Amino acid sequence: MVKTVACPTCGKPVPWTPESRWRPFCSERCRLIDLGAWLTEQHRISTPGNEVLDQEPSPIHTEPRPKVS
Repeated sequence: MVKTVACPTCGKPVPWTPESRWRPFCSERCRLIDLGAWLTEQHRISTPGNEVLDQEPSPIHTEPRPKVS
């Protein structure tokens, strides 16, 4: 029995064989749609702490330097 997977773009069943040229996608069109989503950042890999990167950086508090004469 041949294993099938769902195309990530359209959900169509794709046989998981060497003959399935675009696997896991059903076609070049679906593969390019997915690639375009990555390039336009519609798809992203999240990492723990991303919410910190979205915040404004806190200002650095330093003591004023004394003037050198």
